[in-house]
Amino acid sequence: MLHIKNALICDGTGKEPYPGEVLVDGNKIAAVGPASFGELDAEIWDAQGELITPGFIDAHRHCDLAALYDSDFGEIELAQGITTAVMGNCGLAPAPCAPRYREDLYDFLEPCLGKAPKESFFPLVSDFMEALAAKKHSLNLGVLAATGAVTTAAKGFGNVPFNGESRKKAEGYIRDAMDVGAFGLSCGVMYTPECYSTCEDFAFMARIAGECGGYLTAHIRGEGNTLTESVEEVLEIGRQAGTGVNVSHFKVTGLKNHGTGIERAISALEKARSAGQDATADCYPYTGGSTTILSLLPPTVLTAAGPDVCGFLGAREGEALLAGEIQKEFPGWDNMVSSIGWERIIISSAANPAWQSLAGKSFTEAARETGLSESGLFCRLCSENQGKAGIIVMSMAQADVDRVLCLPYVSLISDSLYGGGGMPHPRLYGSFPKFLREYVQEKKLLSTGEAIRKMTSLPARRLGLRDRGLLAPGMAADILQFDPARFTDQATWDNPKQPASGLTKILVNGCEPASGAGKVLRREN
Repeated sequence: MLHIKNALICDGTGKEPYPGEVLVDGNKIAAVGPASFGELDAEIWDAQGELITPGFIDAHRHCDLAALYDSDFGEIELAQGITTAVMGNCGLAPAPCAPRYREDLYDFLEPCLGKAPKESFFPLVSDFMEALAAKKHSLNLGVLAATGAVTTAAKGFGNVPFNGESRKKAEGYIRDAMDVGAFGLSCGVMYTPECYSTCEDFAFMARIAGECGGYLTAHIRGEGNTLTESVEEVLEIGRQAGTGVNVSHFKVTGLKNHGTGIERAISALEKARSAGQDATADCYPYTGGSTTILSLLPPTVLTAAGPDVCGFLGAREGEALLAGEIQKEFPGWDNMVSSIGWERIIISSAANPAWQSLAGKSFTEAARETGLSESGLFCRLCSENQGKAGIIVMSMAQADVDRVLCLPYVSLISDSLYGGGGMPHPRLYGSFPKFLREYVQEKKLLSTGEAIRKMTSLPARRLGLRDRGLLAPGMAADILQFDPARFTDQATWDNPKQPASGLTKILVNGCEPASGAGKVLRREN
């Protein structure tokens, strides 16, 4: 028994902190309240007037491979107060994986998820979750089924339409994932091969997850000129499937879209909510995003390239086509280069050591240094790294990020990538304390209670986690203690590899994290 005294309790409901006590029995919370529990036969934990909150839930973290292969996994997560992380987002996951497409899938995933050992192979999500469960973890982990992996395993990486056979395979893969406790389904509509799928294709897959109690979270097709249409597309998928939907990393990109673009998209989302649709969103607290370099490829170049995209870009024909197409606008596809400019696109990682010195430089700076044009540099980076290069896109306006994060149905996420390189996005190290520091302490845009709700009970409810996200009797004892004035992020754009600091104490399932008390969490039916 553990008796937490002299606490300032912020219970995750959205209520403001109040003085009180918490009683923990084993891995569960036994009691919470403003009154003293008296003298008990229990270990005393004196909170010394600091904040006691539920552990933070990061429902969008690309840690699928790091959780298995990184010996330091958990350190930078726990430093931020993250006691539960969910993987399999944006349709990107290492399972399911068909043998013939293993190399294509894992090469595509590397800039986002990191490198997997050559022997790493998970035919089914159940195999992947079995591998997770076989390891000790310092925090809790959850899994989403990912339509990018499902689509690749079912019909390959190219522009091949679904047919009866591939649909049957896709259904089997999704049911396997849901049967072993995946929280739902994620999609990455803008990524290959999902960009070739139709609304009806996605609804077919989402319907299966919904029948099993899951939901759909979507990296939508476009976040710039086509933001509103892309939000409406995923809402329509949810309606056709009869399942709840979540817009992943809700934002607007492109200089001309700042301000007005996000308002149109919010109106579309709130119209659906007013009509009774189960629709939510999440967001990270930065004005720059991070993704794979291949996301910049115009659809005309993808079509011309065929299956060997990187080889095509390494040839004179491919480089010439890319140079002509990279500044054009295309219906249904947002061109990041034309909307924000090469100078706002930063190289964050490259698999080939010969190119790693460019990490942290914009394409404009790197082109000047190498004597290449920006489009020529892009082709060289793709071809000589086999597409395994990461980028940071400084595409958003701070006012738009603030607007989204203050919406009551928007959860906080990090959208952290684990692709390596010398200059990762600082959100990997600092999203959660940065949110508290900026939005509560400095800008005063949110109350403490509401900010904590966005990191605890709100994502827990979206995921269907019934025993996490609140300080209440019967809930799992994932508990944080910190002084909000000292708990802060240290990671910056120029110096991103800096863990957060100031967290006083943390419990995961009632234990110190070093004990390996984290669990693989599974959806409850």
